[in-house]
Amino acid sequence: MKDALQRELEYHEKLYSGFAQTHFARPAVRALRRHMVGRILRMTGAGARSRVLSLGCGIGDTELLLAPRVAEVVGVDLSPAAVRQARADAGRLGIANARFEEGTTAGGAYDLVMAIFFLHHLPDQALAELPGRVKGLLAPGGVFYSLDPSSRRLSGVLGRLLFPGLMKRYQTPDERELDPEPVAELFRGAGFDARVAMYDFGSSPLAGLLPGWRAGYCAARAVDNWLLRVPPLRRRGSNFELIARLPI
Repeated sequence: MKDALQRELEYHEKLYSGFAQTHFARPAVRALRRHMVGRILRMTGAGARSRVLSLGCGIGDTELLLAPRVAEVVGVDLSPAAVRQARADAGRLGIANARFEEGTTAGGAYDLVMAIFFLHHLPDQALAELPGRVKGLLAPGGVFYSLDPSSRRLSGVLGRLLFPGLMKRYQTPDERELDPEPVAELFRGAGFDARVAMYDFGSSPLAGLLPGWRAGYCAARAVDNWLLRVPPLRRRGSNFELIARLPI
């Protein structure tokens, strides 16, 4: 597990040395992040009084969009380069209720713990231990929200066939796609009421492939919203959400 952690750190230090800052600022990616924030608020019930912890926050591009909608955001990440960028952006934007720390967690009781494209980077042992760790970070009635690639995703099959080099550019050596239900079961076993929802089909992959094409992303998002209403198609979606709530 230590070797995997070191590989993840090395990969992300390189990612956050310039590429991520440029890529994540492109119009389609920004539109995707804004959609994520709206979805997080809607699915979790977080609001103006909520304290939020973000695991694997990266450069904080989602967290800084979320901060004006909640009481406080704390982001943690293993990468010093990511944390430096997140702090600099918070200062530049004048966002005082967001702070960023190096590490894997932060003390306190939170109303929402979120993990955006984070769980699929964890080794199996760390993933199995995560629900217990999250439980200790949440206030009664608190919610955990995550978004990760599904092992059933049709877009993954197509991407590996059509754009294998591009797919590898966005993947670390140790990450993998996850089967949604076994992940939900880990949280149920820790006392959470957990459910799974599919987030998208082609819109997020398109934002990664063509980050400057905002109109294309928005059109793909509209198509996704329709496809996700069709049960036989829904299970082949690209990314799944886990919403796990503690009893009050």
